[in-house]
Amino acid sequence: MPQGAEPSLRRWRLLVAYDGGAFRGFAAQPGVPTVAGVLASALARVARMAEDPVIVCAGRTDAGVHARGQVVHVDLPDPLPAARGRDGDPLTAQDVKRAVNRQLAPSVVVREAQPAPAGFDARRAASRRHYRYLVHAAEVPDPLLAPLVWHVPFALDLQSMRAAADPLVGEHDFRSFCRRAPGTDPAEPVNRRVISADWSEVVGAPVDGRLLRFDIVATAFCHQMVRSIVGVLVAAGRGRGNAATVMELLAAGSRAQAAEPAPPHGLCLVDVAYADTVTSLRPTSLRPTRA
Repeated sequence: MPQGAEPSLRRWRLLVAYDGGAFRGFAAQPGVPTVAGVLASALARVARMAEDPVIVCAGRTDAGVHARGQVVHVDLPDPLPAARGRDGDPLTAQDVKRAVNRQLAPSVVVREAQPAPAGFDARRAASRRHYRYLVHAAEVPDPLLAPLVWHVPFALDLQSMRAAADPLVGEHDFRSFCRRAPGTDPAEPVNRRVISADWSEVVGAPVDGRLLRFDIVATAFCHQMVRSIVGVLVAAGRGRGNAATVMELLAAGSRAQAAEPAPPHGLCLVDVAYADTVTSLRPTSLRPTRA
């Protein structure tokens, strides 16, 4: 490379999991720990870059929210630096994955790393996102589950929660369930298309009480949408609302009558779908049931 010339860059696609409890959200922010911040710094060290690269994700998660299937893209030098002890051969995708995980695991883990097609955009190319929310309905909390679930110390009617979720499917104005972005017009609809929204009970979970799971898939989400929905649906499970309540909220276009959003630590981004592939969880022994 001629002296002073800019290095060539190649786009990479990473599948990332993280415990959101240690971070102030995904997006990089000066002076506070974020997922994008630590990931960018780790990649800069691996690729021997003078500055941290820009990380673009499929879905920006809030402080405390977890992920198992977050997808990001990042531009790294091409070729990558030589791998130590391999006669000058450049780092491979496996090398990148292992090197980042040595620095960040277990709070942040790269599950997969691979060069991406030119122009791949983790956010704009995503066709749908799948979020999951866990609720532990029991008299007392479980210390081992506490970082991952919303403990609700009262009985919930699962059938009522399922029925209340049904009106969410389809394309609607979700202003009643979204935190409005600064500078936006409150009269402007926030239309999103929900593909599926359903509650199930996880059977086989070694816990007292009931472990309930809400899965929602949409082409895109707005800020605090899932947590706001869960807050309304759990209220319905307590007899404080129903499907008609959800329909009224969708029609109102205002958060004024909605329940408080559910806490962030029960929420997880589990996968993101693209035209060429779907990142998904491996099968689990904890089976959901509608019985």
